[in-house]
Amino acid sequence: MSIAVIGAGHVGAPIAGRLAAAGHRVVLGGTDPSSDSIRSAIARWPGLVAAKTAEAVAEADVVFLAVPFKAVESVLADAGPWEGKTLVDCTNPVGPGLSHGLHSQRSGAEAIRDAAPGASVVKAFTIYGFENLEDSTYPGYDDLKPAMLVAGDESESKATVASYCEALGFEPVDTGGLDSSLHLEHMTLLWIKMARAQGQGPGMVWARLNR
Repeated sequence: MSIAVIGAGHVGAPIAGRLAAAGHRVVLGGTDPSSDSIRSAIARWPGLVAAKTAEAVAEADVVFLAVPFKAVESVLADAGPWEGKTLVDCTNPVGPGLSHGLHSQRSGAEAIRDAAPGASVVKAFTIYGFENLEDSTYPGYDDLKPAMLVAGDESESKATVASYCEALGFEPVDTGGLDSSLHLEHMTLLWIKMARAQGQGPGMVWARLNR
């Protein structure tokens, strides 16, 4: 499948770069393909290529959305149409004081679904900081891997995203439909509070244990 990653910041760049390093063809999309952030990502991961957002989306089967949540609406409007594409929501609506940016009335992922008609939206790659996307290895825990919680309404799209989670060193955990995304977004806020505000450090991850 052809992959586009929209956003070359702390989240988008390592997702794109590591997927490219794993053998996938990945296009980094942005308003300016020659921007410093995109050039920096390509310099670090030479397998990446760049294109304008709409061009990257048009060619892709799977699109990772990794832009600040406040930019989501305009990015989605400029990048469509979305029919038949898997859209991976890597964003988080964070409000003042580590509150939920949509007042917990709905998830950001559900807002994205409404703004990208025809797309199969999957929430993933949101419950940690960028450091864990850069390096997901945790030596000393045998085969236990960091959990990556995934939510979405279409099983085929979730299975595709789960394969990318595994490629990046995570254990995908299916949390159900897209309505579970609100819980994932609150889990992200908890991680930020513990790791950053309380100073526990970004090396903290969640894991699933089954008896």
